Amino acid sequence: MDGPPFNGRMKHALNIVTWAIPLIAASVSAAPARPNIIFFLVDDMGWMDCGATGSQYYETPNIDKLATQGMLFRQAYAQPLCSPTRASILTGQYSARHRITSATGHLPPQASDEALMPKAAGPGLPLLMPVSKNFLEPSQVTLAEALRDAGYRTAHIGKWHLGLTQPYWPERQGFEVAFHAEPSPGPASYFSPYGVSADGAPGPRHHVGTITDGPAGEYITDRLTDEALTFIEANKSQPFFLNLWQYGVHGPWGHKEAYTAAFAKKTDPRGVQGNPIMASMLKSVDESLGRILAKLDELKLTDSTIVVFYSDNGGNVHSNTPDDEKGKKRKADDARLLDWRKWAGDRPPTSNVPLRNGKGSLYEGGIRVPLIVRWPGRVAAGATSDAVVGCIDMYPTLLELAGLAVPAAQKVDGQSFAPVLRGTGALAREAYFTWFPHLVPGVAVRKGDWKLIRRFTERPQDYEGLYELFNLKDDLGETTNLAAKRPEKVKELDALIDGFVKDTGALYPKPNPAYRPAAAGAPAKDPAKGLVPKGCKIAVTGGALRVEAEGQAPFLGTTQVKGKGPFTLQLRARSVSGGPGKVQWVTGDQANFNAPGQTAEFTLKSGAEWQDVTVALPVEGQPRIVRLYLPAAGGPVEIARIRCVGADGRCAAEWAFGP
Repeated sequence: MDGPPFNGRMKHALNIVTWAIPLIAASVSAAPARPNIIFFLVDDMGWMDCGATGSQYYETPNIDKLATQGMLFRQAYAQPLCSPTRASILTGQYSARHRITSATGHLPPQASDEALMPKAAGPGLPLLMPVSKNFLEPSQVTLAEALRDAGYRTAHIGKWHLGLTQPYWPERQGFEVAFHAEPSPGPASYFSPYGVSADGAPGPRHHVGTITDGPAGEYITDRLTDEALTFIEANKSQPFFLNLWQYGVHGPWGHKEAYTAAFAKKTDPRGVQGNPIMASMLKSVDESLGRILAKLDELKLTDSTIVVFYSDNGGNVHSNTPDDEKGKKRKADDARLLDWRKWAGDRPPTSNVPLRNGKGSLYEGGIRVPLIVRWPGRVAAGATSDAVVGCIDMYPTLLELAGLAVPAAQKVDGQSFAPVLRGTGALAREAYFTWFPHLVPGVAVRKGDWKLIRRFTERPQDYEGLYELFNLKDDLGETTNLAAKRPEKVKELDALIDGFVKDTGALYPKPNPAYRPAAAGAPAKDPAKGLVPKGCKIAVTGGALRVEAEGQAPFLGTTQVKGKGPFTLQLRARSVSGGPGKVQWVTGDQANFNAPGQTAEFTLKSGAEWQDVTVALPVEGQPRIVRLYLPAAGGPVEIARIRCVGADGRCAAEWAFGP
């Protein structure tokens, strides 16, 4: 390692003095004063997760105050997952170029880039899909290295997730001081002891990284702040660059129960957020920021310090919900799952409403994040900007603000938005891209008010067509795909994507020559006609769709209901056991399926006779996802036809499985 880690509070001041480099100190004293830089990164904080951006449930007074003291960006972007964003911050490159495209920084490093593109796949997979690089390449000239070489003291404190083994730790990427835990997506525990025991339970036996245990029960968000304050105090007389990358608000969702209990008594006037665990964790993150800002005031460093507040991806709307596949695999007696259920029930961590979807998605909820930049006297207080900026832009922007050039050896895709911060100009960039060949894979381009998503394969249960075109000025919730109506705009933006792929050398998915649909057990056409089973298995037989339960709440989901509500659902079905069913939905401005007004109930009688059931659906606006819950737990349900009719009498969607 380039320098020793922090090994306990009692040694910090002595260590930092020992690490001081006289030659660097001399060069700094002779050079013009440069601003300090603090990069405060939150994990999984969504666009609407603070008061400054519109939340009426979370309590974030320090974040909100920072927004009144600096510039709040309303159209800032990150990657859909954390590691790609972190790599882009430090390199200034798109993920397609640096190859870290998913949250895999905790996995063993690959031997070479050749391993990132499989040469073969099984007959059930239509495409050969690239995999993510698991480490930040040491050959990159990182932001920390550029600043260190210009005389800055540099520190990384908190989550890293850019390399499992020591050659790829922050100490080897330009950070002279490093305090980071084992580089998994989230810490083993939010409370000391922070290590992992042999059986995987929290314990002091094994630490990967340089974090040391504190007093029993110490909260890691507070501990990281303590370490950051120690670094600031030790380097108050010279320029410093501090990465304070918090673990909150990522899983395993450790929280202070006193805070959580208070939020459990609170409701959101908007009716969209309401998870007390997430509110508790955000409160702790907000307090961390407040302590950092107070230290700058105390040391009279406020005016000479640039503070960047940012998140690594959109808010998490999937974990610990009934639809969370990973959560379903966890044991029913899992202490963390039971704790979540106690406080949050089936609520997702947060809601990104009015944005669509969340973390892991190319929709706005997955990539649009809060961004605030403060530099008193240089950035107008209380300013807002609609400039489209992102993680690739942090590198050139911070170097320009520090009066430094981008190193000649570093290829940078980002553009400096320093003129926006100074109020002297705008970005000249034609378009901004997001490359994400994972989960629901695709690539997105943003140009002006327009956004195009190009998908690699047809997946009607997740999206509509290979191209999705949205006008974000008119349709922030991405409810209406305009691709069919604006083919010329699709062609224009699609050409930009082609140029992006060529320029970055993106590893583009390739057809799998071994693909055989029959080998995958799937016919060439979807017999369910786009209906997606959850908690059940389906088959078309005898002119009907047969639904058999595999869980407690089986349902069929669809994104194919078009037009604006209200609707009437017409169902022709029969049920062995009979029982209650229901229809639930979300629209572009709704997130929770179980929110008031988003459920319509019905009953199927038991027996072998076909029944015609009509259900009124008081949907307000365009439904994004509709779920049909069926009483299949007691025996199979067969469906001959489902028809959804709008208020004007027009068919909004129809599925027929027989004559």
